[in-house]
Amino acid sequence: IAAYFVEIVVAIAIATALAWWFFGPEPRFAYAFLNAIAVLIIACPCAVGLATPISMTVAMGQGARAGILFRNAEAIERMRDIDTVVVDKTGTLTLGHPALTDFISEGIAENEALALVAGVEQLSEHPIALAIVEGAKARSLTPRPAGAFEAVNGLGVQADIDGKRMLVGSRGFLAQRGIDTQRWDARAEAWRTEAKTVVFFAVNNVAAGIAAVADPIKDSTVDAMMALKRSGMRIVMLTGDARRTAEAVARKLGIDETIAEVLPADKAGHVKRLQAEGRKVAMAGDGINDAPALAQADVGIAMGTGTDVAMETAGVTLVKGDLRGIARAAALSRATMNNIRQNLAFAFGYNALGIPLAAGVLYPVFGLLLSPVFAGAAMAMSSVSVVTNALRLNRVKL
Repeated sequence: IAAYFVEIVVAIAIATALAWWFFGPEPRFAYAFLNAIAVLIIACPCAVGLATPISMTVAMGQGARAGILFRNAEAIERMRDIDTVVVDKTGTLTLGHPALTDFISEGIAENEALALVAGVEQLSEHPIALAIVEGAKARSLTPRPAGAFEAVNGLGVQADIDGKRMLVGSRGFLAQRGIDTQRWDARAEAWRTEAKTVVFFAVNNVAAGIAAVADPIKDSTVDAMMALKRSGMRIVMLTGDARRTAEAVARKLGIDETIAEVLPADKAGHVKRLQAEGRKVAMAGDGINDAPALAQADVGIAMGTGTDVAMETAGVTLVKGDLRGIARAAALSRATMNNIRQNLAFAFGYNALGIPLAAGVLYPVFGLLLSPVFAGAAMAMSSVSVVTNALRLNRVKL
């Protein structure tokens, strides 16, 4: 429209001048000139041009006041169509500050085992590893110095301590190395039903015990899930945690679908699968491992309490990490798109009515002509009406 607006208006102005020149009353030149000028003045490309960006600008400001940072206008527009929200668990649904709740060992003293496990985990940056280290320190234990440290992404870590080969991680991590964990499976399942994450450890390739770590659910998460459901969105939890642990959390929160035991590299693939089903997907996460999935989603939503990589990748950042911001962002998006349509209706309706009036279509019937002075005032008012309507977005309740 912008590409042809000027050409169309100039053509109408020329046609107006010629019509008055050949068919108008005397003095023909004066009528032709003034009416052509009135057409040029009343035509308002500025209102058309303002209709979208002014609404987007106001919406971004309103979102920022509510703790919702939109990276660009595209993110605002896409939020309107989201029908599926995929959420990470740790740091997104939960506080992201897990704590060691249980620890048992066999064949080695409990304190000795915990000091060894903490010695391995102190070299890891994973929140669960930090929880175990803090748990050891809370019992006045000093983590042992470790060497030959190696991390297997999404599975576990290993290191050498005091001549012992230590393996710490998931049940699958130990199973890959042929270590039998059956002795601990029943206890592990019981802890998982309590929404605890279970960590297995082995000493010299023999399963020696398990630890349980719990990450409290954020106070705002339950309200956030209810708000998303009221908005008609399907909620999918995507996590690397064991299935029983993930399902326990999902039951508490009323989450529709749980995809558990997912490796970090596979998260983006699950988002892509949902998109292939025709869904419009928003992905909410906070960690480095979530970044590919955030980029794959129609709208990536990062927790402001998470990593810089996640926030850099996402189209929306929730400053306080409050998931209620997702429903608020969707509501603001819908209000913004409605506001843009209203602005465009103002702009096009104004031009559709004003240009013929300025050209003198009412003169043959009522003898009315529009003075260029009033045409200029009307043109200014069209822009004022668009801006005023956009400012109504400041009244949207989030």
